Amino acid sequence: MTSERDHRIDFFRGLALIFIFWDHVPHNPLGQITLRNFGFSDAAEIFVFLAGYAAVLAYGKILQRDGYLIACLKILRRTWVLYVVHIFLLAMLMGIVFFANSHVETRDLVEEMGMHHFITNPQQALTDELLLRFKPNLMDPLPLYIVLLAGLPLALPLLVRKAWAVVALSLTVYLLAPWFGWNLAAIKDGVWYFNPVVWQLLFVLGGAAAIYGQRPRLPDTRSLMHQPLFVSAAVYVVFAGVITISWRWPEIHDAVMPAWLSNLLYPISKTDLSPVRLVHFLALAYVTAKLLPGRSWTRNWWAQQSCRMGRYSLEIFCLGVLLAPLADMINAMTNDAFAMQIFTALVGVGLMGLLGAWLDFHKRLTQSPIPATV
Repeated sequence: MTSERDHRIDFFRGLALIFIFWDHVPHNPLGQITLRNFGFSDAAEIFVFLAGYAAVLAYGKILQRDGYLIACLKILRRTWVLYVVHIFLLAMLMGIVFFANSHVETRDLVEEMGMHHFITNPQQALTDELLLRFKPNLMDPLPLYIVLLAGLPLALPLLVRKAWAVVALSLTVYLLAPWFGWNLAAIKDGVWYFNPVVWQLLFVLGGAAAIYGQRPRLPDTRSLMHQPLFVSAAVYVVFAGVITISWRWPEIHDAVMPAWLSNLLYPISKTDLSPVRLVHFLALAYVTAKLLPGRSWTRNWWAQQSCRMGRYSLEIFCLGVLLAPLADMINAMTNDAFAMQIFTALVGVGLMGLLGAWLDFHKRLTQSPIPATV
């Protein structure tokens, strides 16, 4: 595997983090321009797919260079770091939400964030927190990533050799899970909002894409409009966009939507990663890869800011989780004034960008050679 970093991956991870932050701030106007408003999938699919891509790219190289044991140890060490970060982040988030709730009189932010379990039964909530069963709103992606990364040592050796076999097994589990109700337990006899038993398919597909992306292949010299797969994917992306936009006008949507198509599409489950969501994301990813084949566009200044955030996705994600309730609090205190909503959304992204810049500077500072002393 090549050791060259693909900045396109960093760019789209950074973009997904921006979308996640905007989507997590209620009534945020900029949340109307995120991916979820123009198709069946959203930033969560980008996050999980690229997590699998980056993980297999990194640990596959370690597997080939240092062997299976070292690769496993490094994967499990990273999983432990993510787990500790999750516990620490949850504690900080609860403190921020309780603080914000004391300054907002019109809404119950504790209830909206799903934290009443901690108030009514704190001892059980602490146990559930350690077992990843207590996941307030905004926190779901990180526990999902923890579970998926913890399972990577089981799949990685076969994935780097016969990716098709792992994808076939993963697809089988994905198809069977909704029928048998496979999911992990959450608080109050609930289940995980992001069902890891089905979302693992997207993680595996990301890993398989990383494997196949390193293999040489002949370029397709045909124009895009003469490539049937591209045309089919583009048509589906446009179709999903039209359907999603029509949801803004329920009367028109219900009037023009055929019953057979409605029965085929709905419900579009995010928990079980509905096939129409999965296909939409894969089609969108394929179309994007075809339209942006090179890497030169990542040198653009704006693209570089997103790339920087993507390079430090864990830290930026955590900051976004903490900023969302603060932005919501400030917006609520100003009666959700449009100008304030725009301001908090942009300031939040600006702070995320500043954190990325600081982490990048700190990394270069710590890696710079120490001058010799006399």
